[in-house]
Amino acid sequence: MIGFRPELPIRTERLVLRTYRKDDYDDFAAFQSRDDVHTWLYTVARSAEEIWEALDQRTTRDVFAEEGDGVTLAIELQDGGTVVGDVSLWVTSERHAQGEIGFLLHPDHQGKGYAREAAVEALRLGFEGLELHRIVGRCETRNEASARLLRRLGMRHEARFVENEWVKDEWQSEDVFAMLRSEWDLRQLAG
Repeated sequence: MIGFRPELPIRTERLVLRTYRKDDYDDFAAFQSRDDVHTWLYTVARSAEEIWEALDQRTTRDVFAEEGDGVTLAIELQDGGTVVGDVSLWVTSERHAQGEIGFLLHPDHQGKGYAREAAVEALRLGFEGLELHRIVGRCETRNEASARLLRRLGMRHEARFVENEWVKDEWQSEDVFAMLRSEWDLRQLAG
């Protein structure tokens, strides 16, 4: 598992999932600079300098070199080449073969199935590429759109942590969804 570098880009019906590049700045800034994108994240809308730093970090996030590493892939539309968000996968425990997915999409491109299309490939990468046993997805309990997507992916709701984190000057709660490799395999067989 460790030392795994996914074969990129990954092409889906409508998307290209790839490593970020420096020339993605304008598209990346278009969603990273928005307050509404950061509503349920630990971060706030980023300044131009912070956007450059965040983009720079993502340009090298393409290999699972050690536990805790992750890949963050730009979600690029095949039609037009615009980067509309990203999808991430982290290895949270090598010993227990655990991972976590996350996704972020520009509001103008939400509701079109792009996040689901990209997240399915992140799950595939985790279960089939990294051979993970279990992958989780977490979201703030008020983030209904993310919870719906995690359910549509076939992840089961496992837990709700009530006021477990102090974020942006308030206690926030968290929902945890998960899928096992055996559940992934069954979904693939069912088509």
